[in-house]
Amino acid sequence: MSSRHLALHDPEGLLEGALPLDPGTHEHLAKAVLGWTGETGLQPADLHQIALQRTGAARAVAADVRRAADQLPADHAARALADVVLDEADRRLFAASDGTVRCAQGRARLIRALYERLDRLTEAAASRPAKAL
Repeated sequence: MSSRHLALHDPEGLLEGALPLDPGTHEHLAKAVLGWTGETGLQPADLHQIALQRTGAARAVAADVRRAADQLPADHAARALADVVLDEADRRLFAASDGTVRCAQGRARLIRALYERLDRLTEAAASRPAKAL
Protein backbone atom coordinates (compact mmCIF):
# COMPACT_ATOMS: atom_id res chain seq x y z
CA MET A 1 0.00 0.00 0.00
CA SER A 2 1.42 3.38 -0.94
CA SER A 3 1.47 6.34 1.42
CA ARG A 4 -0.81 9.28 0.70
CA HIS A 5 1.05 11.61 3.05
CA LEU A 6 2.77 14.63 1.59
CA ALA A 7 5.72 16.14 3.40
CA LEU A 8 5.90 19.90 3.35
CA HIS A 9 9.37 21.11 2.49
CA ASP A 10 9.70 24.84 3.01
CA PRO A 11 13.36 25.58 3.84
CA GLU A 12 12.95 29.31 3.17
CA GLY A 13 9.96 29.56 5.53
CA LEU A 14 7.80 31.16 2.85
CA LEU A 15 4.60 29.55 4.09
CA GLU A 16 5.02 30.47 7.77
CA GLY A 17 3.05 33.69 7.47
CA ALA A 18 0.47 32.21 5.11
CA LEU A 19 -0.55 29.32 7.36
CA PRO A 20 -2.32 30.62 10.45
CA LEU A 21 -1.79 28.56 13.56
CA ASP A 22 -4.63 27.55 15.82
CA PRO A 23 -3.38 28.54 19.28
CA GLY A 24 -6.09 26.48 20.96
CA THR A 25 -4.88 23.27 19.34
CA HIS A 26 -1.26 23.93 20.24
CA GLU A 27 -2.16 24.90 23.80
CA HIS A 28 -4.24 21.73 24.27
CA LEU A 29 -1.40 19.58 22.93
CA ALA A 30 1.10 21.36 25.17
CA LYS A 31 -1.15 20.81 28.18
CA ALA A 32 -1.48 17.12 27.35
CA VAL A 33 2.29 16.66 26.94
CA LEU A 34 3.04 18.64 30.10
CA GLY A 35 0.53 16.50 31.99
CA TRP A 36 2.56 13.35 31.45
CA THR A 37 3.95 11.94 34.67
CA GLY A 38 5.86 8.72 35.00
CA GLU A 39 5.73 6.18 32.20
CA THR A 40 3.77 7.26 29.11
CA GLY A 41 3.76 3.89 27.39
CA LEU A 42 5.05 5.58 24.24
CA GLN A 43 8.02 4.28 22.31
CA PRO A 44 11.06 6.56 21.87
CA ALA A 45 10.24 6.87 18.15
CA ASP A 46 6.76 8.14 19.04
CA LEU A 47 8.19 10.62 21.53
CA HIS A 48 10.67 11.74 18.89
CA GLN A 49 7.82 12.38 16.43
CA ILE A 50 5.89 14.34 19.07
CA ALA A 51 8.98 16.44 19.80
CA LEU A 52 9.49 17.05 16.06
CA GLN A 53 5.88 18.14 15.68
CA ARG A 54 6.25 20.45 18.69
CA THR A 55 9.49 21.78 17.18
CA GLY A 56 7.71 22.70 13.94
CA ALA A 57 4.94 24.40 15.85
CA ALA A 58 7.47 26.29 18.00
CA ARG A 59 9.30 27.52 14.91
CA ALA A 60 6.03 28.77 13.41
CA VAL A 61 5.01 30.56 16.62
CA ALA A 62 8.51 32.04 16.89
CA ALA A 63 8.08 33.46 13.38
CA ASP A 64 4.78 35.03 14.50
CA VAL A 65 6.55 36.49 17.55
CA ARG A 66 9.28 37.93 15.31
CA ARG A 67 6.70 39.54 12.99
CA ALA A 68 4.80 41.01 15.95
CA ALA A 69 8.02 42.31 17.54
CA ASP A 70 9.05 43.93 14.27
CA GLN A 71 5.88 46.04 14.40
CA LEU A 72 7.15 47.81 17.52
CA PRO A 73 9.87 50.48 17.68
CA ALA A 74 13.39 49.13 18.16
CA ASP A 75 13.62 50.69 21.63
CA HIS A 76 10.29 49.31 22.90
CA ALA A 77 10.69 47.16 26.03
CA ALA A 78 8.34 44.45 24.73
CA ARG A 79 10.44 44.14 21.58
CA ALA A 80 13.66 43.85 23.60
CA LEU A 81 12.16 41.08 25.72
CA ALA A 82 10.88 39.33 22.60
CA ASP A 83 14.43 39.32 21.25
CA VAL A 84 15.64 37.61 24.42
CA VAL A 85 12.83 35.02 24.23
CA LEU A 86 13.52 34.39 20.55
CA ASP A 87 17.26 33.94 21.17
CA GLU A 88 16.44 31.37 23.85
CA ALA A 89 13.94 29.66 21.55
CA ASP A 90 16.56 29.42 18.78
CA ARG A 91 19.04 27.92 21.23
CA ARG A 92 16.54 25.34 22.46
CA LEU A 93 15.24 24.47 19.00
CA PHE A 94 18.77 23.96 17.70
CA ALA A 95 19.23 21.05 20.14
CA ALA A 96 18.34 17.72 18.56
CA SER A 97 15.30 15.81 19.78
CA ASP A 98 16.31 12.78 21.83
CA GLY A 99 13.03 10.86 21.92
CA THR A 100 12.33 11.40 25.61
CA VAL A 101 9.39 12.72 27.58
CA ARG A 102 11.65 15.46 28.90
CA CYS A 103 12.44 16.64 25.38
CA ALA A 104 8.77 16.62 24.26
CA GLN A 105 7.80 18.51 27.42
CA GLY A 106 10.58 21.04 26.88
CA ARG A 107 9.24 21.80 23.40
CA ALA A 108 5.71 22.09 24.80
CA ARG A 109 6.94 24.58 27.44
CA LEU A 110 8.66 26.57 24.72
CA ILE A 111 5.45 26.81 22.69
CA ARG A 112 3.60 28.00 25.77
CA ALA A 113 6.26 30.67 26.44
CA LEU A 114 6.20 31.82 22.81
CA TYR A 115 2.42 32.19 22.82
CA GLU A 116 2.64 34.19 26.06
CA ARG A 117 5.18 36.51 24.44
CA LEU A 118 3.02 36.81 21.32
CA ASP A 119 0.03 37.79 23.48
CA ARG A 120 2.08 40.49 25.23
CA LEU A 121 3.40 41.83 21.93
CA THR A 122 -0.13 41.99 20.55
CA GLU A 123 -1.24 43.91 23.66
CA ALA A 124 1.74 46.27 23.35
CA ALA A 125 1.01 46.95 19.70
CA ALA A 126 -2.67 47.59 20.45
CA SER A 127 -1.83 50.07 23.20
CA ARG A 128 0.51 52.13 21.02
CA PRO A 129 -0.88 55.47 19.88
CA ALA A 130 -1.74 55.65 16.20
CA LYS A 131 0.77 57.46 14.00
CA ALA A 132 -0.26 60.90 12.87
CA LEU A 133 -0.44 61.36 9.12
